[in-house]
Amino acid sequence: MPVAMKQQTQKELRIVSGRSSEDFAESVCAELGVELATSHIENFANGEIHVRYGESIRGCDAFIVGTHAEWEGGSINDAIVEQLVMVDAAKRASAKRITVVAPFYGYARQDRKASGREPISARLIADLFLAAGAKRLLSVDLHSGQIQGFFDGPVDHLTAMPVLLEYLRSLQGEDLVIVSPDAGRVKVAERYTNLLHADLAIVHKRRQNAKNEVSAKEIVGDVSGRTCVIVDDMIDTGGTIVAAAELLAANGAGRVIAATTHAVFSGPAVQRLRDSVIDVVVCTDTLPLTPRKRFSKLEVVSVAPIVARAISAVFEDTSVSEIFGGNHLV
Repeated sequence: MPVAMKQQTQKELRIVSGRSSEDFAESVCAELGVELATSHIENFANGEIHVRYGESIRGCDAFIVGTHAEWEGGSINDAIVEQLVMVDAAKRASAKRITVVAPFYGYARQDRKASGREPISARLIADLFLAAGAKRLLSVDLHSGQIQGFFDGPVDHLTAMPVLLEYLRSLQGEDLVIVSPDAGRVKVAERYTNLLHADLAIVHKRRQNAKNEVSAKEIVGDVSGRTCVIVDDMIDTGGTIVAAAELLAANGAGRVIAATTHAVFSGPAVQRLRDSVIDVVVCTDTLPLTPRKRFSKLEVVSVAPIVARAISAVFEDTSVSEIFGGNHLV
């Protein structure tokens, strides 16, 4: 006589990290009260990356954390390939669901063809993760919202706004003006103004033909004698933010603060920011800040609690929108 069999399964959470994000992943795990799973990652002599998980992840809900950035041991491209290899390893180890957690999503600025014979690299990165076996993507402050549509699966697009707002609210005794560094960031700047009950100003700029060269032209709005907060999703070489700050100072700004999610800080950025009229640069920990990227004006706030809450919601199959009151979306 056949015996009926019942299978009781209990979901298990596993968080693993690439080498570019170990400190951040540890902070996320501390928020969730879980241990960071062990992953053995090394490079072969020719630079190829090898990954092996330290314990079984069969049937687990695996969250693979890896920000797309250089770190002490590799480049942004190394970080992306490493995370792809980790996704493939998790798929072949029979993880039940794989979520890519990329606090900073690489190649996000290449989200369209600005001229002929160019790639749409942001789409390519999404396709690669999908092909590797990822079922879901979680990121913070994508450069443009349309990137969500590049990944054929759920995308949790979080924003660092809550932690940046917490810092800026400590300045509310001052006469704040939120400054958009260009017309494309006005919508985000307006959200800050509404939540801080501050005024808005806009930098009208013209980008030169050469990449990363920006010429700021004029200020729309009253900034004289006031504390100006320039908000942007990232600071790369610092050209945009420094040019905007100089223009604000020339228009009589009392002091200038730069608030950004992603501290890319490429090339001359640190020296430019250190030598600029900017009083404070506040950023988050979506990217590893190596010693050469730290300077006295820098203040760092953590988005680990935001990412941890989103991971918890995904794992428990509850609404990410509801836990953030709908304010996690850009």
